Amino acid sequence: MQHEIYADHAATAPLRAAALAAMQPYFGADYGNPSSLHAAGARAAEAVRQARGTMAALLGCGAREVYFTSGGTEADNQALLSGAEWGAAHGRRHFVAAAFEHPAVLRTLNWLETKGFSVTRLPIPQSGILVPEAVAAALRPDTAMVSVMAVNNEIGTVQPTAEIGALCRARGVWFHTDAVQAAGQLPIDLQAWQADYLALSAHKFGGPKGVGALLARREAPLSPLLRGGSQQRGMRAGTENVPGIVGMAAALQQARRDMPQDAAAVCALRAQLIEGLSAIPGARLTGDVRRRAPGIVHFCFAGVESEPLLVLLDAAGICASAGSACSAGALEPSAVLQSMGIPPAWAAGALRLSLGIDNDKEQIEYIVQNVKRIVTDLREKTA
Repeated sequence: MQHEIYADHAATAPLRAAALAAMQPYFGADYGNPSSLHAAGARAAEAVRQARGTMAALLGCGAREVYFTSGGTEADNQALLSGAEWGAAHGRRHFVAAAFEHPAVLRTLNWLETKGFSVTRLPIPQSGILVPEAVAAALRPDTAMVSVMAVNNEIGTVQPTAEIGALCRARGVWFHTDAVQAAGQLPIDLQAWQADYLALSAHKFGGPKGVGALLARREAPLSPLLRGGSQQRGMRAGTENVPGIVGMAAALQQARRDMPQDAAAVCALRAQLIEGLSAIPGARLTGDVRRRAPGIVHFCFAGVESEPLLVLLDAAGICASAGSACSAGALEPSAVLQSMGIPPAWAAGALRLSLGIDNDKEQIEYIVQNVKRIVTDLREKTA
């Protein structure tokens, strides 16, 4: 076995050198609390201010529209619950969402249903791409919010966020997009997308774990999830995670600067991987072959189960997954694949491989060879 090959970047990406370097002073000498009035606190507050400005410039929004969170889950929750609070006050208790949203969205919507809200979950075509017309048809006079992710976290397909955002703006409906898998892979622009809320998580694009951001347009209603101190204009109480915030901004800056060449390199590896895996008998690519994030490839293999496939790939030194890391260990079939109408016999053999700039052509060849070998062996054992 060769050294470990990491092909699970959609679960978490390696920490970028720029992020680590930016964070280090705030683990050491510059440890002040940004809410303190002394010089040490002022230095920390300035670091947070600069990071907020950097992110705003990269994401097409104002600095006052950036709120730092513990990650994408918190950001999704705050957006949805803010929309719900506004909706309850205005007699609009209906939500529309893609049926293959991340659990941070779907389970929050499930909870809102227990509180008297209604939710329309839109089925997904075999392409893995929701069409704006489906969103338009689901809107009602009492619709408060639409939530559609920018890039699906399991199959990697890119959704028409700008078109859906324009539709929602024209109909007077708040629009939230979970852009966790888009950040670092695709350009993000809150204004161009006409999104009212947008969620990010730093560790998906080479920042540290445990920090993220919610972009909330000034006109959009925002309610705090956490109540306490007056940090972040009272919208997110708690001492700011200064090292994490600084590292996230540095990672996003590097990712955005290097995006053209990185995306081209990863797309070439993706094409090599899709070509190699498609040649395996009984292999099926999930979703559109082209309109997907550079690094995410998802296949289903007939006559194979994901768990033994992943175990044997791990034994061969390949880190992969069946789908969302947030659903790892779940016994039920993937909600994403169910929403697309993929038959259970195919969904049982799901494999997600997500690539990054640390992968190369030789690794892709090794992955293809081993997937083919393992799939063949597993089928022979169950024949």
